[in-house]
Amino acid sequence: MRLGITGAPGAGKSTTIDALGSYLTGLGHKVAVLAVDPSSTRTGGSILGDKTRMARLASDPNAFIRPSPASGTLGGVAAKTRETMLVCEAAGYDVVMVETVGIGQSETAVADMTDFFLVMMLPGAGDELQGLKKGIVELADMIAVNKADGDNIQRANLAAADYRAALNILTPHSATWSPPVLTYSAQTGTGIAQLWSQVLAHKEKMTASGELAARRREQQVKWMWTMLEERLTARLRSDPAVRAKLKQAETAVAAGRLAPTLAVEEIAQLLGV
Repeated sequence: MRLGITGAPGAGKSTTIDALGSYLTGLGHKVAVLAVDPSSTRTGGSILGDKTRMARLASDPNAFIRPSPASGTLGGVAAKTRETMLVCEAAGYDVVMVETVGIGQSETAVADMTDFFLVMMLPGAGDELQGLKKGIVELADMIAVNKADGDNIQRANLAAADYRAALNILTPHSATWSPPVLTYSAQTGTGIAQLWSQVLAHKEKMTASGELAARRREQQVKWMWTMLEERLTARLRSDPAVRAKLKQAETAVAAGRLAPTLAVEEIAQLLGV
């Protein structure tokens, strides 16, 4: 089972994975976690600190946690997340969780490499209109409102009601599955079992309808295109003639002697595209 988990910074993604992963290893599963951390656009560095919030799972012999830097890759995942998932599955991990960077509405790349896309929300983070915005919400297989504990329970229930109303208007991307909206607390563990039961129900329905196999086939094609784009970019950066032209173009564009559109046209012609 490939599970993608996204949400805004502070939504409790790492704490949720710690609680859910510990629950799953208790059921006999082997869990792999691929946590993607944002990289600095100034220095290129990354803290890779997600593991510190997964104290129980980090010491579990049936769990593996691998933090990776985003390194400029868009969509909230790292460059080799797909390949790493396959390695983990080959090593015997039957549940692979991918925790994204956690930026916002455009973080949809993880939906193209997982079987189940869980979007985490916070109480009081928005209203029904926020839920209607195109992006991660319309791709979600489930929306889960975290921190439903203590004084937050009422706010969490209100947020869940807003997102349910929004999902009633949005067209679901599957004919056999309507995304549920749940509230839970990663801190106390309340609702974690219900989260997993919905993941299993989704897998059962999607497998029976053939949509799970179709989704994986589509993901393979998208993976092919991603690798092709990476190969073209690598060619652009490695070809000596192109690199020399790029340096000249950069200087001319920075000095205002050449328009960026014309610079791109010249480089494209050099590549024959």
